[in-house]
Amino acid sequence: MGSLSIAVRRKGDSIYLTSTEALPSYARSLTERLDHWAALVPERTLFADRVFGGGWRHLSYADARDRSRAIAQYFLDCGLTVDRPVAVLSGNSIEHALVTLGAMRAGVPVAPVSPAYALIAKDYAKLKHVFDLVTPGLVFCAEGEPFKEALAEVMRPDTALVNARKALPGAVLFETVQNTQPTLSVEETHRAVNGDTVAKFLFTSGSTGMPKAVINTQRMICANQAMIAEALAFLKDGPPVMVDWLPWNHTAGGNHNFGIALYNGGTLYIDDGNPTSTGIAKTVRNLEEVAPTLYFNVPKGFEMLADHLARNDGLRENFFSKVELLQYAGAGLPQHVWTALEELAVRTTGKKVMIITGYGSTETAPFALTTTWPVDRPGEVGLPAAGLELKLVPNEEKLELRLKGPNVTPGYWRQPDKTALSFDEEGFYQIGDALKFADPDDPARGLLFDGRVAEDFKLSTGTWVNMSMVRGSIISAFAPYVRDAVLTGLDRGHIGAMLFLDSEAARKLAPGLTQANDAELAASTALRAEFQKRLDALAATSTGSSNLVARIVVLGSPPSIDRNEVTDKGSINQRAVMAARAELVEDLYAEPPPPHVIVANMERAQ
Repeated sequence: MGSLSIAVRRKGDSIYLTSTEALPSYARSLTERLDHWAALVPERTLFADRVFGGGWRHLSYADARDRSRAIAQYFLDCGLTVDRPVAVLSGNSIEHALVTLGAMRAGVPVAPVSPAYALIAKDYAKLKHVFDLVTPGLVFCAEGEPFKEALAEVMRPDTALVNARKALPGAVLFETVQNTQPTLSVEETHRAVNGDTVAKFLFTSGSTGMPKAVINTQRMICANQAMIAEALAFLKDGPPVMVDWLPWNHTAGGNHNFGIALYNGGTLYIDDGNPTSTGIAKTVRNLEEVAPTLYFNVPKGFEMLADHLARNDGLRENFFSKVELLQYAGAGLPQHVWTALEELAVRTTGKKVMIITGYGSTETAPFALTTTWPVDRPGEVGLPAAGLELKLVPNEEKLELRLKGPNVTPGYWRQPDKTALSFDEEGFYQIGDALKFADPDDPARGLLFDGRVAEDFKLSTGTWVNMSMVRGSIISAFAPYVRDAVLTGLDRGHIGAMLFLDSEAARKLAPGLTQANDAELAASTALRAEFQKRLDALAATSTGSSNLVARIVVLGSPPSIDRNEVTDKGSINQRAVMAARAELVEDLYAEPPPPHVIVANMERAQ
């Protein structure tokens, strides 16, 4: 690991933390790094994927360079520009990677759109919104047929469609695109690509409204990769090998992980699994075959993987044989999962494995903070990356975070009003989160995530509730049966919570629940008895009304993407859930409470 250090200064009530580590020079574009490695190690695998559950397909650096040149020529022939970019409506694949690299070589932005907007949503509202916002000149879908209905709603007459398989009528085959003969114009265009060139439009989750298109420039992406390599210094010692499922329409998968492999001459095996009961089997298969040197996942993914690692000797031996770092993101890693991963590493190799988290957002490309030293608990986000400056501004009882650096977006595409609201008078991006010092007397020990500044609320007594802390305590207390919690209590007398079940885990509570749906689980005697016990135990640890969860209700249906209750990233929109389930909110405060509300029993807990 590299070293991170800061200089601290104060101006008024604000605290400024500036990285004292110099940011090394970085490439002018991601495709410049592709050409660099294609010249040095032409036959090394850059990406590998599986198609139809078969063996691995491999794409070498040299092949990626040559095919991206052909694709760039096709895009130039189509007249694509920043105003008519490439939209990708597809999962991760070699074709998706080539479209991205071809667009970047042509100086044309690529806009990866969540497939959930077309395959899960029924009204296509978010899909229509993002297409209206970026006005794509070409849409790529690896498979056309699954997107037929959605595309019929959003395609314009002058928009081209490219499919690799199951092509729709009128679509151009991807084979035709990648067989285009490149001309000198491709190299001329590529030489003109610079740090200000828009590389991508990445969409925010839309948890508080419709998604915004975050401008991602080549400078942002390449500077961010230099920041990562300074913090994760072992990336310079040898080519990284990664097995990763995180979707490329999100910044963690599409910028951070995609970029780590390419920028450092590594190999990314595209995991066709995910953290579900069926998807985890595919992930296990892939990790039995490929030993990663660093591994990224969301907390639920680590939880499911840890269960398999404990039972599968071959998987465990291969997984821990080369891995140097585990990194989680997207949510807090439960302590029991953290402990299990460390114990499994010791059992296999005789030593702990480094576990860290990063901190950042779509607007920061995404890497902004991390720890480069061992920690033994979730939530420590560390210190700012090389070349980055933080500003901590008092906001009620918290320190609101703002950031400035070469990895920060210039704004939101075609939404100047939202851009203006997102930057303060000194040009710092206002990310909306709060941080606090791990040790107030020693800022060099790093920072802790302290929730969203707009999420905290007051009870009717005037007592502040730290939403992030209380929500985290609920999820930890009810693990592994609860996936998320929505807190209520604004201007009310006590904290209430609505709990979304982890259905797969909850079905294991009793033999008769193996086929139960969410409504049946929520009403089951076994689940209610277990949740009563855990609520009582949680109540016994409270220190007052600010963290006492007095009542809960278990939700009998999962969050709805159409009602905006959940984003495609799986993030819960607290306000949307409360609006859609207003009757249940009222039930949490009814006297007497209705039977489906579980009430904390302090005396029994004690």
